[in-house]
Amino acid sequence: MKWEGNRESENVEDRRGEGGGGFGGLPIGGRSVGIGTIVVALLAGWIFGINPLTLLSMFAGGGEAPIVQQQQRAPAPPANDEAARFVSVVLADTEDVWTPIFQQAGSTYRQPRLVLFRGVTPTACGTGQSAMGPFYCPGDQKVYIDLGFFDTLKRELGAPGEFAQAYVIAHEVGHHVQNQLGITGKVDSMRGRISQADSNALSVRVELQADCFAGVWANKAQNARQILEQGDVESAMNAAAKIGDDALQRSAGRAVVPDSFTHGTSAQRQRWFTTGLKSGSMKACDTFNTRSL
Repeated sequence: MKWEGNRESENVEDRRGEGGGGFGGLPIGGRSVGIGTIVVALLAGWIFGINPLTLLSMFAGGGEAPIVQQQQRAPAPPANDEAARFVSVVLADTEDVWTPIFQQAGSTYRQPRLVLFRGVTPTACGTGQSAMGPFYCPGDQKVYIDLGFFDTLKRELGAPGEFAQAYVIAHEVGHHVQNQLGITGKVDSMRGRISQADSNALSVRVELQADCFAGVWANKAQNARQILEQGDVESAMNAAAKIGDDALQRSAGRAVVPDSFTHGTSAQRQRWFTTGLKSGSMKACDTFNTRSL
């Protein structure tokens, strides 16, 4: 992926020096949630999507994830940190894509902030932890990432490559786009009125749309800045395949249970990313009004 020398976003906060590392019990809902429960939460609602904090809070018996008081804005990452620079460039690229798209629709794109952290960190959605993987919190409109996840993506999930990492960021920004469009609020308002199976099915449509939005970003970025190199698309498609619900359940030695899916199958995730990549159109990403996912 061609990214060096491109603009870096100013919307990156570096909390990595604030401590809170380690993977001990995580206090949620008044009770401590251990790493085993976190793993279950990951498998139930894995990495790129709807905030896993809610799942963890439910496991702890706390209902909705608690709201925590936000700390002061952390400083920007050091200029010599290549991994942080990469994230900053990708975030800037999403800004350069979504800002004109919203302008053309007569709206204003409110750029999200991206927080780098280690271990645990406070969010407006509850306490975030590295083991949850990257996530977006609509309460503070921030994307949270422990850069160690990219090692997990490469070594444990078998999805290496910079463009696979960029796909992760673009997917989370896709959730921010959904939040700005009012989709997140509408979906959340429906959850209390439908069954768990229907709620899971709704979550799948949310996640697949975020995958499609990530593809829209890739399309626009490629047309404007020629960021793709040979093998990049395959890298992102491989990442999408590795984190499909069916693939994760199989890798955990569990039976594949479609009613429990919250993010979609590997084939569905690949399909919707490809839809956004080929079309470059948000209209093509309407996962809510299609019968075939």
